[in-house]
Amino acid sequence: MKKILIISFISCALLTLNSCTDLVEKVLDESSASGLTDKQAADGSLAPVYAQLPNIFLHTNYFAIQEISSDEAILPYRGGTDWGDNGIYLAMHQHTYTSTDPNIRNTWLLLTQGISRAVTAMSALPNINDTNAKTYIAEARGMRAYYNLLLLDLFGLVFSKEDPNGLSVILRGEQAVEYLKAEFLAVEPSLLTTVGPGRLTKGAVWGLLARLHLNAAVYRDRYANSFQFKPEDMDKVVEYTDKIINSGQYSLSADYFSMFNSDNNSNKELIFVGEQRAELNGHNRMAYFSLSGDQFPLPAFPAANGTDGPAITPDFYQSWVQANDGKDPAGIDPRFFKQNWTMPADSCIAADKFEMNRGILRGTQYGLIRVNGAFVRCGNNYKVGKLFNVTRNRPTLAVNFTEQVNFTVVGSDYNTGYRVLKYEFSKKSSSGRNLGDADLVIFRLADAYLMRAEAKLRKSNDAAGALADVNTVRAARKAVGTPAPALTSMTLDLLFRERGFEFYWEAQRRTDMIRFGKYEGTWTEKTNNDPKKRIFPIPQTAIDGASNLVGYLKQNDSY
Repeated sequence: MKKILIISFISCALLTLNSCTDLVEKVLDESSASGLTDKQAADGSLAPVYAQLPNIFLHTNYFAIQEISSDEAILPYRGGTDWGDNGIYLAMHQHTYTSTDPNIRNTWLLLTQGISRAVTAMSALPNINDTNAKTYIAEARGMRAYYNLLLLDLFGLVFSKEDPNGLSVILRGEQAVEYLKAEFLAVEPSLLTTVGPGRLTKGAVWGLLARLHLNAAVYRDRYANSFQFKPEDMDKVVEYTDKIINSGQYSLSADYFSMFNSDNNSNKELIFVGEQRAELNGHNRMAYFSLSGDQFPLPAFPAANGTDGPAITPDFYQSWVQANDGKDPAGIDPRFFKQNWTMPADSCIAADKFEMNRGILRGTQYGLIRVNGAFVRCGNNYKVGKLFNVTRNRPTLAVNFTEQVNFTVVGSDYNTGYRVLKYEFSKKSSSGRNLGDADLVIFRLADAYLMRAEAKLRKSNDAAGALADVNTVRAARKAVGTPAPALTSMTLDLLFRERGFEFYWEAQRRTDMIRFGKYEGTWTEKTNNDPKKRIFPIPQTAIDGASNLVGYLKQNDSY
């Protein structure tokens, strides 16, 4: 009798000995499947492989360790009562993180679980007689490589694993780079081009290969005084980004913030995303994370508010100002800020007209006025006015975002730091923390242009070619007002700055800072210059779980 293996719940990491629960499998024969088709069986095997992405990109997992460790984001102990969390966000920003950090541990566990799910799907799918099985196997194998790529970037290692019941082989340095390269190349021919950004496609693999080659110098010699970017790697970056750009399948978005709207699943710039639409049980936390606890984006839900989380550093903000000769970036670069409503204070607005401003939010904030848990109404409309920190029991303190933010008592207050609202706040989010329609951006077309520009600079100092690519991206953002003016010169430092403007709040900053030699620098509240902090510690729970295999899982240096 034919048997079908369905993965019903997988929460084990790569090692049967590594701090995890058991893999639960359900074997169904033809009689017990209750009408389950081969297609349903194949879909059911692949779905768990992708299901980890929204969890990995949750605000306190991969996003936090990629952004708060950088010069872009800072999360102080708000008001002395919020976001203390035993100092983990202070340590993340100051590069004093340890192997017991829960955000590092959760990210590690989710990535290793993702690899385990991929291996299990690769084992199950060959036994299912479905026409999609070959493509699904390639996707699962490609996702195994993607999760490993993140592990390599964050922790300096990858796990090579074929047998769900076997022990993983740990690879580092050159071996890890070559392994991932071979894995992505092996799956590319079997992937599709027509399944949208939520699944691994040829375009997505081309982008991931370009990222791998661009960062290969870092991955081969993590603590080098200067990285040696091989010409052949830069040629590959150009080759794969050319494939993406010349495919005709993707286009730069004229409206920059539309890529982060609730309906971004169909945006033509997006190449690879973590799907988290509400019907897929998504979360909306990327929108609420940075907003004030007294900003309520949804007239229908008076409990949906922000959390007074991270702000951008003054250093990062000043890079925008300096790039625009001291002028307000909001009037020059449409990626910095988008104004969606201009209703003056103490006026009324219809529910369907109230739309939060997007981008970097500064100064006095206005919005819906909440009293005793309900919004103040004026007839059928809603009153809007100057906001105060009522939910923080500071009703006389205006919600007035200041440039300065730090770890002092004054610098940690609820009003400090310019905030970021890049992803649209879901219209369905009743609490600010649940539901989410916007897919989480992993790779998009602009990155292909800017990676190609970087490869041109690093290989042959082709400043003209790099400048053309950068200006192509800048010129595309023209849906509201005029695009940012074209640049007239290009260097690696200018390109690093431009990547910050284009990809802020997209979990790329730490990786970029390391590759450009900026991670040991000094910025707000951070002076640590230890190059060994370029990779994170392997969680202590994983080290302890592998302790019965002497020498198997070695902790990274300095931890």
